Amino acid sequence: MPGFLDPVNLLNSFGTWVLLGLLLVVFIESGLLFPLLPGDSLLFTAGLIAASKSAEIEPFAPIGVLLVLIPIAAIAGDQVGYLIGSRGGTALFKSNDAKIFKKAYIDESHAFFEKHGPITIVLARFVPIVRTYAPLVAGAAKMKYSVFLTYNVLGGVLWGAGVTMLGYLLGQIAFVRDNIDIIFLLIVAVSVLPIVWEVFKRYRSGRAGGSAPKNSDKPVDHPAA
Repeated sequence: MPGFLDPVNLLNSFGTWVLLGLLLVVFIESGLLFPLLPGDSLLFTAGLIAASKSAEIEPFAPIGVLLVLIPIAAIAGDQVGYLIGSRGGTALFKSNDAKIFKKAYIDESHAFFEKHGPITIVLARFVPIVRTYAPLVAGAAKMKYSVFLTYNVLGGVLWGAGVTMLGYLLGQIAFVRDNIDIIFLLIVAVSVLPIVWEVFKRYRSGRAGGSAPKNSDKPVDHPAA
């Protein structure tokens, strides 16, 4: 598994700049069209670390700082995504063969948007990949900026502060603290699940398309009257 998909490894890779690195990842995943980052698990891990009382795992920032800065980074990222979409950014997504700018990503986000309306900006925060492209679709659809901003702030706070706080609260539980290494391994495993699910969906879709009946060019014999 690539190192950037492992939230623990990713945080460690930032060294003394771990807080800045965390905020940068949140910003990028929210608005710079790079969906394959461990957003949910990264925030959860940050909350767990903030709750740590172990000498081996030292918190890199107080929970109060995380609860303020993470939503700000998430909101700022979505603002950039909206701006890109409003300036015609969806034109980048022309092929499903591209590694990052896959047409399927924007189609999936558009379908999600059509189903749920403006509240998509909030709901998408909790859906990997869709959260990266939802603001882009909102911008391309010319959603009224004041409406987008309202839902963006609400979603950024609920997701950014909510997931981080969940990790922090669970980190207060003795069992979690005593088995922190196992918890981190579980987080890594969960981080991979959205990608595995996406690959499975595409594989199943490909098989379904390949097994579709084809029209035969052979003339049909009609029974004699």
